[in-house]
Amino acid sequence: MLTFVTTNPGKVHEAEQYLGSVEQLDFDYTEVQGEDLGAIAAHGAREAYREAGGPVIVDDSGLFVDAFDGFPGPYSSYVESHVGIDRVWRLTEPEDDHGAKFRTVVAYCDGEGFEASDSTDSVRDGDPPVKVFEGVVPGTIVAPRGDGGFGYDPIFEHDGTTFAEMSTEEKNAVSHRGRALAKLGDWLDETGRV
Repeated sequence: MLTFVTTNPGKVHEAEQYLGSVEQLDFDYTEVQGEDLGAIAAHGAREAYREAGGPVIVDDSGLFVDAFDGFPGPYSSYVESHVGIDRVWRLTEPEDDHGAKFRTVVAYCDGEGFEASDSTDSVRDGDPPVKVFEGVVPGTIVAPRGDGGFGYDPIFEHDGTTFAEMSTEEKNAVSHRGRALAKLGDWLDETGRV
């Protein structure tokens, strides 16, 4: 059984659409700070694997604003809670470039041998390998619209609609997490894992 280490049951529901049966583990692994989503997720996957003792996935996501050289990126949660999405919009509004992207990295660890893809992580001898899968959705930062979703969804527009204006099903159909999970699912099928 594949375990998604998260406190968010919505993420588990989305994962089940791509991976079949997935169980949730509410484990507070150490979220290292850094510029690389892959390294952050890989560190968490190793720690979560040691806790769960079986195949796990963790994810790390961020909003990358073009006008700010990708900031807030890995610091998106901190910026949302301390600055707020309205202020992120107001900071972006006078810029010429309102382009942005949501990025998610899903990291998989099962303690077995395979070629790791997390070379930027500071891997110690004896650490289990981690495979990372990235999903990206391009969009534009706009004035807040919509009542759905969470986080930056009201200011992130994709194909003319903010994520907050989409139903859960519509958002999941184009989601950055879903794109990463689909790549993981393909890899799991190809390698016969889980």
